[in-house]
Amino acid sequence: MSSRHIVANWFCALVMALASGTALSQTSGEILRLDPPRPVATGERIEVIEFFYYGCPVCYELEPQLTRWLATQAPEYVALRRIPALLNAESWERFAKLYYTLEALGQIGRLHWPVYDNFHFEGKLINDEKLMLEWVGENGIDRDKFAEVYASEAIRTKIAQARELMKTYGVRGVPTLVVDGKYLSSVTLAGSTRRLMQIVDQLVRQARSERQN
Repeated sequence: MSSRHIVANWFCALVMALASGTALSQTSGEILRLDPPRPVATGERIEVIEFFYYGCPVCYELEPQLTRWLATQAPEYVALRRIPALLNAESWERFAKLYYTLEALGQIGRLHWPVYDNFHFEGKLINDEKLMLEWVGENGIDRDKFAEVYASEAIRTKIAQARELMKTYGVRGVPTLVVDGKYLSSVTLAGSTRRLMQIVDQLVRQARSERQN
């Protein structure tokens, strides 16, 4: 295993820490309840936020399960928000900027999974900005346009917003999923990616029932 993946595993294994004494209260060994609940950005739809990091092998393992759940099991009233996590390492910010740039260019649907797969399976160091530009060119994106958006104020604003959201939800590790601004769980808490998705499915339906009541 490379030092890159050892570091990624270490970060991904971090236990969810509290941002403050009032940020979270534990409701079970697998779920943390946000107190007070955070506002959602999805209106009447149940919001599921995924805090992720492209360099995290556990996030890589979770991604196809989350995608499959959204496509085949998730109720139609669910809305997913992906937030790239930002911890101290510089590579986290580069990957976050990659995500937001692909999103701004309308390419995230096509290339979100290939970022994971090319980095983890094929060993392409896409978090190196020079190699990142080569990679986007190989995937049919104009490099100059990508570089312009990547360095733009709009992307810097997105990065700042992501940092604030991490503070708001007390996120200290990935992958972390938040349901309807009320409930937080993670692979660390759930014990496996499969169990995490079972918990999220249950929480989505519970949140829907709570709204209706």
